[in-house]
Amino acid sequence: MNKSLLKLTFTFIVLLYALNTFAQNDFQGKAYYMSKTTMDMDQWGGREMSPDQKKRIEENMKSFLEKEYILTFNKSESIYKEDEKLEAPGSGRGWGGFASSFTGGPKYKNVKNQELLQDQEFFGKQFLIKDDLKPLEWKMGTETKQIGQYTCFKATATKVLDEFDWRSMRRRTPPPPKKKDSTDSGDSAKADSDDPMNEIEVPKTIEVVAWYTPQIPINQGPDDYWGLPGLILEVNADRTTILCTKIVMNPEEKEDINKPKKGDEVTQAQYNDIVTKKMTEMREMYGGRGRGKRN
Repeated sequence: MNKSLLKLTFTFIVLLYALNTFAQNDFQGKAYYMSKTTMDMDQWGGREMSPDQKKRIEENMKSFLEKEYILTFNKSESIYKEDEKLEAPGSGRGWGGFASSFTGGPKYKNVKNQELLQDQEFFGKQFLIKDDLKPLEWKMGTETKQIGQYTCFKATATKVLDEFDWRSMRRRTPPPPKKKDSTDSGDSAKADSDDPMNEIEVPKTIEVVAWYTPQIPINQGPDDYWGLPGLILEVNADRTTILCTKIVMNPEEKEDINKPKKGDEVTQAQYNDIVTKKMTEMREMYGGRGRGKRN
């Protein structure tokens, strides 16, 4: 028997074993992930900072940009939530409220019913975002790589971003200066310069690279990623990488996969409207204070 046929036979046996394991009604697994988002400090005024200043800011933001998550899943459901650990006193101070307003709480996915539930706190108020599970149009590749003991295949997709996806926020390229109109008092230009949100933009789409393993034939993955013929173990999306570090199959103590229930129920579109109104209110307050200081 040649090596190619031997490898194919071995892969077939492994897949048969996996399918038999996952056919059990009480099957459950846990996947542990590390998520890391990088930030270009130079884009946000870092060029004027000393190396020590940059290092201090990076350390303060580490708890916001680097997180650990646990995905608990069965054949059709999963819940993805942060693996919260005690932080050292002062670690990430000042970022906690901001982070909770954008990163969210537990995320429940049901691939059978196409249901998505997100526990979300925004400026002290609790919301329950209920929406349809949106599929990505994955392009399957033949490239493989090993992640731990699992052979993974590559898949790519174009993802439409939410307008408040902080992980892809970047500084907007300033437009060329406009010629001054004789009827323009300049107040509108000053107001625009006072508004810090005018300097921020989120791209409409990004390219996503995912690595999934058919050895765990579950249509699930971290965060809101799913839709491949195997558990997604790694995601590279713009400046964010999510990597699986450990998998526990059929743990001795199984955990109930309960739907989030707390908070005012809204759709994603309704929630975005709420955030937009709040940000507009904050911009007006900020602009008012800025004008007051100059007068």
